[in-house]
Amino acid sequence: GGEFSHPVPWQKIEAEGLDCDYALLFSKEEAHHLFKQLEEEVVYSTGEEAKVRLFGKVHNIPRKQATYGDAGLTYTYSGVTRLACPWTPTLEYIRDAVTKTTGQTFNFVLVNRYKDGRDHMGEHRDDEKELDPLCPIASVSLGAPRDFIFRHRDARGKQSHRQIKPVKVELVNGSLLLMNSPTNTFWYHSLPVRKNISSPRINLTFRRILLGRKK
Repeated sequence: GGEFSHPVPWQKIEAEGLDCDYALLFSKEEAHHLFKQLEEEVVYSTGEEAKVRLFGKVHNIPRKQATYGDAGLTYTYSGVTRLACPWTPTLEYIRDAVTKTTGQTFNFVLVNRYKDGRDHMGEHRDDEKELDPLCPIASVSLGAPRDFIFRHRDARGKQSHRQIKPVKVELVNGSLLLMNSPTNTFWYHSLPVRKNISSPRINLTFRRILLGRKK
């Protein structure tokens, strides 16, 4: 189909060691439709799978998560290994749209569902060994807009020894953010609490996992 043949106007987001591209991939109407489809198709982790281990303590994740991808792929983060479920039709459609507009292929997606502004994601880097370092991480957002904050590793917490301003990006409904190399080496990212937001958001981060790169 030629649905995605229209050129997408890209916005470049740059700082020291940070290289991202941002665009509106889907119209508001299409994004709304895709959101509704995903609400029917995606099955989120429950029980032990919905917990992470941090400093020896087990915590519930303050959002819902699911993993989909090519047969047999596993993905490990925060000490938990998850097996990818087979692609759903809508996830496949969105993946192909991202591929058409970026020229990159992806074999895995992590789905995060934020029920409202209280659900959030703490500061971290996607530096898992399995990730193909040459492939950008492609983040598609559907539903409520949320702020996405990048913080340089030298300018965070007690170890902070440089004045580098955080970079804030508002991820709106239907948007695509590409995090290119070497962004994840130098910058942590988070999705902070926004108490004024009462509606849900689904975020899809498409990745390319290298097979046979077992830890």
